[in-house]
Amino acid sequence: MAAGHAVVRQVLGDHKRFSTRRRWDRRDEVGGKGIFRPRELVGNLMDYDPPEHTRMRQKLTPGFTLRRMRRLQPYIEQIVAERLDAMEEAGSPADLIEFVADEVPGAVLCELIGVPRDDRAMFMQLCHGHLDASLSRRRRAAAGEAFSRYLLAMIARERKDPGEGVIGAVVAEHGDAATDEELRGFCVQVMLAGDDNISGMIGLGVLALLRHPEQIAAFRGDDQSADRAVEELIRYLTVPYAPTPRTAMEDVTIADQVIKQGETVLCSLPMANRDPALVPDADRLDVTREPVPHVAFGHGIHHCLGAALARLELRTVYTALWRRFPALRLADPEQETTFRLTTPAYGLTELVVAW
Repeated sequence: MAAGHAVVRQVLGDHKRFSTRRRWDRRDEVGGKGIFRPRELVGNLMDYDPPEHTRMRQKLTPGFTLRRMRRLQPYIEQIVAERLDAMEEAGSPADLIEFVADEVPGAVLCELIGVPRDDRAMFMQLCHGHLDASLSRRRRAAAGEAFSRYLLAMIARERKDPGEGVIGAVVAEHGDAATDEELRGFCVQVMLAGDDNISGMIGLGVLALLRHPEQIAAFRGDDQSADRAVEELIRYLTVPYAPTPRTAMEDVTIADQVIKQGETVLCSLPMANRDPALVPDADRLDVTREPVPHVAFGHGIHHCLGAALARLELRTVYTALWRRFPALRLADPEQETTFRLTTPAYGLTELVVAW
């Protein structure tokens, strides 16, 4: 297990000596050629090494430029306002997770990849069914198959008539350079990373701020203050709790410890971001501190493509929330916090607020 910030950055940043390949690919050990990859990992950039990773990322990066993310800003502001309207109409108290955290990220991702608006409720139901570990294996498999069929049909439509989303942009510029299965897998990865992680960050971020009310002022000031606060919340919370694995391609010495070829190092992003060597008082939330090089979005060539979008969403939600509800508070400060246990990222099952 790698837990120190410097060691985690060293492992994640060294793609020549550490591979994303896992135990499912053993061809090299029996004289086989090429890489075997289960269907659920095809198109998942987190499981690709160069040169495959380089090829795929070059095709997809234009869909995640800062300019394209900013083009999404009006829609993000619109969907956030709609969800806050719904919460306000429901009346105080209300569950922020139900009205905002569980709704905004999926809507934004559907807009990003190009899911028609009439299909989005059904699409998100399939997505959640595919990823919900609380469901039986059979039900998850059925939802996953339906989810994949929908994505492949959408990709076929985009190839004929490219839309404004990321998939349309990729096929318009690169044609068949990315296969249907790669694009399908990429969409699954986007939904997995962007929905659960941002949902978790919205709920946990609001809870953290309500427990530190003196720090809410950062979202009532200028954009620079809000951006700094978002960065600190991302570091402080680091919702992807599952360790990031890397396999040594040769014997490597890290922090005076020899990692043998074929051994796997598990990198803990939350522990790295709470390392006192990174931030002296790392367990304290301080939204006024200057941003530090945290690893909540990973590091190296596998750094999250959607990091700019995540930051934009979070700033929009937090800022709009306190403008709409300046007296927002926990409905019951003594209520026990309950975490969801069925997704790969930290998140709350409920956050009842009043105003």
